[in-house]
Amino acid sequence: MRLTLLVSALAVALSACGGAAGTSSSVLPPRLTEQASGSDQLLIAAHAVDDAVVWASGAGGTVVRTTDGGATWTAVPVTVAGADTLQFREVVALDARTAWALSIGTGASSTIAKTTDGGASWRTVFVNDEPDGFYDCLSMWDARRGVLYGDSVDGELRVRRTTDGGATWPRVPSASLPAAGEGEGGFAASGTCVATRSDSLAWIATGNADPARVLRTSDGGATWEAADLPLVAGEAAGAASVAFRGDRHGVAVGGDIADADAYTDAVAITADGGRTWRKGGQLPFPGAAYGAAYVPGTDALVVVGPGGVGVSEDDGLTWRLVASETFWGVAAAGQDAIWLTGPAGRIVRLRL
Repeated sequence: MRLTLLVSALAVALSACGGAAGTSSSVLPPRLTEQASGSDQLLIAAHAVDDAVVWASGAGGTVVRTTDGGATWTAVPVTVAGADTLQFREVVALDARTAWALSIGTGASSTIAKTTDGGASWRTVFVNDEPDGFYDCLSMWDARRGVLYGDSVDGELRVRRTTDGGATWPRVPSASLPAAGEGEGGFAASGTCVATRSDSLAWIATGNADPARVLRTSDGGATWEAADLPLVAGEAAGAASVAFRGDRHGVAVGGDIADADAYTDAVAITADGGRTWRKGGQLPFPGAAYGAAYVPGTDALVVVGPGGVGVSEDDGLTWRLVASETFWGVAAAGQDAIWLTGPAGRIVRLRL
């Protein structure tokens, strides 16, 4: 969404002052280990394949990868034309060799590049052909099937899916989607506004309209339905991220991106697969949450934003603060294998 410019400005400002004021006294002793990404660019998205293989991406055409749990990170140059001008706000990986990187922006700036050799070479597999289009997030069920989400265009939602490993991304017909709210779109803040599970379930977090919603599919993206969220909504507000720990229990998080100091209704929870949602607990830091990830093998949920890092162990009902620095992205492979990404090439490994 075009609001990513606003998001970026707020995050950089908060980073410069060390996070949200007035929260340091409640920060628990963090179990965080700084890692050297080798980049000084804003790192936005992360994807943990397992506790060894992790990819991250961000501004300036940046993609980095580790195969040893972050002991060493290697830059993975994206060898497509103009890559250094792109913002890769999403990276999705199958393993150490295969990954898709989504750049964001209006028109042809929204592209997907794919590698199958660990980043030695890339090819462009999608270029947005709508001048007013803007794609925010993607997710893959497996090596061949995935879903791509973008801001509404001419009053219609934009959802695309692939069944050939990303070689093609046909649009889901408008008749198979709910009607769009005015200005409805997504927030390309962490690469987590789309989540996929099992063989055919997926969810999309939406914002910038009232109400904020989650779109849900149970047939691999062929058809979608919408459910309203009890979150602060409207311009520059709504849901930025959606995550599930099973087919039924999940969370949508976001808030008012334009107000970095506000404590708002920013967490919604579901126990029926996203058909209905209720209000969750208040985040332990001010401002919006940009990303969320459940920790495999546990009930723990980690959220990040300009105001800090929060952890919940009851599906978002209660929270504790573990850091008050600015982060954008989060990915988890296990209780001792959680990665946080942020400004100036920052990557941190969190152990709960």
